[in-house]
Amino acid sequence: MTTDQAPARTASPDAPPAPTTAHPEPVDELHPALDPHVEEAGHARAGLDKVVFGVTAAIAVAFLVWGFVSTDSLAKVSGDSLSWTMANTGWLFVTTSSAFVVFVIWLAMSRYGNITLGRDGEEPEFRTVSWVAMMFSAGMGIGLMFYGVSEPITHFATPPPGTGAAGNPEAVQNAMATTLFHWTLHPWAIYAVVGLAIAYGVYRKGRLQLISAAFEPLLGKHANGPAGKVIDMLAIFATLFGSAASLGLGALQIRSGLRIVSGWSATGNAILVVIIAVLTVAFVLSAVTGVAKGIQVLSNINMVLAVVLALFVFFVGPTVFILNLVPTSLGSYVQDLAMMSARTGAEGGDTNTWLQSWTIFYWAWWLSWTPFVGMFIARISRGRTIRQFVSGVLLVPSLVSLVWFCIFGGAAIKLQQTGTDIAGAGGVESQLFTTLQAYPLATATSILVMVLVGIFFVSGADAASIVMGTLSERGTIEPSKPTVVFWGVATGAVAAVMLLVGGADALSGLQTITIVAALPFVLVMVGLAVSLVKDLRSDPLMVRQQYAAEAVEAAVIAGVTEHGDDFVLSVDRDPAAEPAQEPARS
Repeated sequence: MTTDQAPARTASPDAPPAPTTAHPEPVDELHPALDPHVEEAGHARAGLDKVVFGVTAAIAVAFLVWGFVSTDSLAKVSGDSLSWTMANTGWLFVTTSSAFVVFVIWLAMSRYGNITLGRDGEEPEFRTVSWVAMMFSAGMGIGLMFYGVSEPITHFATPPPGTGAAGNPEAVQNAMATTLFHWTLHPWAIYAVVGLAIAYGVYRKGRLQLISAAFEPLLGKHANGPAGKVIDMLAIFATLFGSAASLGLGALQIRSGLRIVSGWSATGNAILVVIIAVLTVAFVLSAVTGVAKGIQVLSNINMVLAVVLALFVFFVGPTVFILNLVPTSLGSYVQDLAMMSARTGAEGGDTNTWLQSWTIFYWAWWLSWTPFVGMFIARISRGRTIRQFVSGVLLVPSLVSLVWFCIFGGAAIKLQQTGTDIAGAGGVESQLFTTLQAYPLATATSILVMVLVGIFFVSGADAASIVMGTLSERGTIEPSKPTVVFWGVATGAVAAVMLLVGGADALSGLQTITIVAALPFVLVMVGLAVSLVKDLRSDPLMVRQQYAAEAVEAAVIAGVTEHGDDFVLSVDRDPAAEPAQEPARS
């Protein structure tokens, strides 16, 4: 049997774009099996969406006024809201977060994994090494600085419900497995859903960089109407409170560092508000003076300093113990993954309280960060296939988290085992500094931690404010400075209110309001996953594969029926179709 094949249609990133000056071919008239040439939308400033910005800004200001004028009443309402959320929807956070892990892995392993986030055959915009490096930077932040020591040592000293008493032989493995459960596959699978939806829509369909734009397959024209505006408003609120939680953690850690380094005994939340105010002013100055490149340079320096800090602790700390901890932690995580994923409040009051402080807070925190991180990883992933995207997004940051927590958590656990009380050293925000006090150059490394957290604060507020500005200005990639500054100041102010709501235990205020604010966005994420699948089903590559399978099967049946083994497959115009129009001759 021989085969006559029609020339394959290929697209090269170096080839000139399709002509648009003479007889342009509208995208809507292309056959659904063909890959259209689309331009990335949102380069020009689209202008302020007065409804989206006006409503979200008004609610944010009202929240701030309420928090500063009547902190006690806000604390009571947020506490009651948390109780209702945990009692009625805790299962939703647990179920959907694990479902997103299964979902993105299924996408990567399915036939959809070959779809390119761009034109067919388009090469990746960034080399793999650069892409991995940027993914590493996205995985670092205030959260890893704050919880690098505190989470492993807390789970070691006070094991999660159902994992045995303190000091049991498996306490180390359970502590590290629980920490990795919160920081590896689950958060990055959540980010991957948004990143895929945005990257596919922008680079494959030419849509705006809006969460609502990704709902076009599900909502049609309503994605650009009131329903779409509500979706973008929910994304802004999620980003606002999620970012504020991170900034609040940073303020807690800087206050602790100042106490240890300077001997300053200041207590109370007033100092936290002052720290947030100073760092917010630094952010506003960077936004107004247009030193974005300077912030980018500082962020890169921050990554280097974070690596230096980790290497320092690795070499001066219990190096062999840390090396042994890496495979042990990974094995324990894999072994206990199913059990940890299924843990809910049904196991009792103690488990429900523990989940509120840890797992569900984390899932809500990650959900609230999805607009920011999703847009970031979408921006750097043009030209990657879905399979490459999911593999990189899940594995690279997870590996970074594994190494980070084994170094800092391992150092703290070893100190705890040898008589230095890290777990009882004040609040969780001070445990990193207490760990560093056990090693040489303690003052220098403590100052380094505060510098790292401060820069993460400024650059984090900058990035989150740009995302909120993009959502407020119809998807433009360069929102106006006033809009960016407004959201930056609002983020700092919301962080202050969240800390004040927590009272003496400021961390509880951050956790409470983050969980409540993220609840509506869970439903947005579920809709986003459904919309993405609907989009992928009608992708040109999928249509071609369906056409090819059906056409080849029919042709082979007809050929064997009529000619046995001696037949040829060829591509000709359907005689029943209308005759092709003769090209005009000059």
